Amino acid sequence: MTVVIGFEGSANKIGVGIIRDGEVLSNPRRTYITPPGQGFMPSDTARHHRAVILTVLKEALEQARLKPADIDCVAYTKGPGMGAPLVTVALVARTVAQLWGKPLLGVNHCIGHIEMGRLITKANNPTVLYVSGGNTQVIAYSERRYRIFGETIDIAVGNCLDRFARVIKISNDPSPGYNIEQMAKKGEQYVELPYTVKGMDVSFSGILSYIEEAADKMLSSGRCTAEDLCFSLQETLFSMLVEITERAMAHCGSQEVLIVGGVGCNLRLQEMMGVMCKERGAKLFATDERFCIDNGAMIAQAGWEMFRSGQETDLEDSWITQRYRTDEVEVTWRD
Repeated sequence: MTVVIGFEGSANKIGVGIIRDGEVLSNPRRTYITPPGQGFMPSDTARHHRAVILTVLKEALEQARLKPADIDCVAYTKGPGMGAPLVTVALVARTVAQLWGKPLLGVNHCIGHIEMGRLITKANNPTVLYVSGGNTQVIAYSERRYRIFGETIDIAVGNCLDRFARVIKISNDPSPGYNIEQMAKKGEQYVELPYTVKGMDVSFSGILSYIEEAADKMLSSGRCTAEDLCFSLQETLFSMLVEITERAMAHCGSQEVLIVGGVGCNLRLQEMMGVMCKERGAKLFATDERFCIDNGAMIAQAGWEMFRSGQETDLEDSWITQRYRTDEVEVTWRD
């Protein structure tokens, strides 16, 4: 049996997970939360990760009831993500691998999400919608690569939601997106917002600029409520995502959709995607916040697949890459 430990810390979550042949043995994590109206800076986030990462590592080993000797490989997030947090995690992973005398593996964060989603849902060969704070991509596997069929041409959908939350001072605890989702359930009026789909790609900066500028006037004049704005923003953003996912499915002849990434645990997005899938006679696969939101187990699972296919990362090559494309990775573990 192959046991892989994974370190994730590309944004404001720090997680350590352990996988043994498809079984999640442990997956503790911590989140760096800032006050309402504020985002998280790379340096502050890295400081948070440094403060708690050894505690989280200890928790992961204790929950899995394993010792360092039981681990076969150490995987870490190579990128994409924020530079300072990535460096912090890579440094710890490199140190642990050398102290324990274990092979090291740098993992693409996006592929970690995909492989975790495939493991948990048992989806066979889905069209993947990857939506998070830093990434928005429609992906499908072909000829040893995860090919990007469409993506955001500016900011990610999660970043759009987070920045809107700052405008109307929504709490960042547990996350801005979760709090927007709860408020949107109470929204009753749809406010028309810019809808920008360009072929297979989407753009979110225009809708964000529009709502940032208009929110104060709309709310102060009583034209709509904050709940209405949350509802309208979600409906518009998610409609765009469903459209490009359906187009990719049609192109690939796919009958499966897998939603991964932090925004993927939004139940309204899952509901809208489910309606589209039902109309096409397709099947939707999604997970909850344990596996959608950044976590160490997803890096361990991708690392497990890579390690079993014969991959390792030499110490001198164990750097980080902030802009690490999903389609740069040769997928040696799939036919």
